[in-house]
Amino acid sequence: MILAIDMGNSNIVVGGIDEQKTYFEERITTDDRKTSLEYAIVLKNILEIHKVKRTDIEGTIISSVVPPLNAPLSSAVKKITGRRPLIVGSGMKTGLNIKMDNPKAVGSDRIVAAVAAIAQYEGPIIVIDMGTATTLDVVDRAGCYIGGVILPGVNVSLNSLVSNTAQLPRINLDVPKRVIGKNTVECIRNGIMYGNAATLDGIIERMEDEMGEKATLISTGGMARFITPLCHHTIKYDPDLLIRGLLILYRLNTMPQA
Repeated sequence: MILAIDMGNSNIVVGGIDEQKTYFEERITTDDRKTSLEYAIVLKNILEIHKVKRTDIEGTIISSVVPPLNAPLSSAVKKITGRRPLIVGSGMKTGLNIKMDNPKAVGSDRIVAAVAAIAQYEGPIIVIDMGTATTLDVVDRAGCYIGGVILPGVNVSLNSLVSNTAQLPRINLDVPKRVIGKNTVECIRNGIMYGNAATLDGIIERMEDEMGEKATLISTGGMARFITPLCHHTIKYDPDLLIRGLLILYRLNTMPQA
């Protein structure tokens, strides 16, 4: 089993996975105030909850968009597993042809998602990852990463609206029953959720027009399961996409050289 960790700006996804199945997947809050020991305790508790022994873990890999936390989280993993994790970054083998102005500047989470998508789905592919930011990344029919877009995430948009408007209440993002809101809470919720769904639909249409063909549409991330069902496009929700990508990268970078 590989311990795969995807560290985002808001949450850290911790998963146990091998080629047969995903054994567990948990989310914890990203907190730059936590020490290495505190993260080690959290990881230890997750493994104990799922009855995973230290000897069950053959290796660890981390994808991170929060560089200041790389060292404490890596140290925490070493404390718990006895193994120093691989870190997704420049110099790592990905097998991915990145056609960008500066390939090294592409976020590791976007690379991991693209690697996983290519392994399982037919190209061209648009991968939608809905976390703190919402990203749409495009892989062409030849399996090359050709770019994408980044826009504010669902909760970022909501928090910005509420925090800058004194009379608007804080709300939960439950799935709307209708588009036309009948009270302030419904109006905000519908605006955020249908607004994001319409944005995805619009960007997908423009991306497909630019490529000249339809794409396989995949979504992942915490908010995707709430927003993408509201889209007009058929989008497959794949919650394990990133940890599968981390498993692929781990194997690619630890296989014995021929």
